[in-house]
Amino acid sequence: IEPGLYIPEDCDTVPEKFRGIGIRIEDDVLVTRDGYQVLSHAVPKTIAEIEAIMQQRT
Repeated sequence: IEPGLYIPEDCDTVPEKFRGIGIRIEDDVLVTRDGYQVLSHAVPKTIAEIEAIMQQRT
């Protein structure tokens, strides 16, 4: 089981505009003998950050 939200296209318990979508917000981490590095540190994760990116779509 993976964390996230997945709504099947045939799910009639949610509004139609949300059907057939899925979202996962997580970090990609490189683990080495000496420690770790978060590879996705610059990726937007908050609601405000994600909505700002979505507003930039043309």
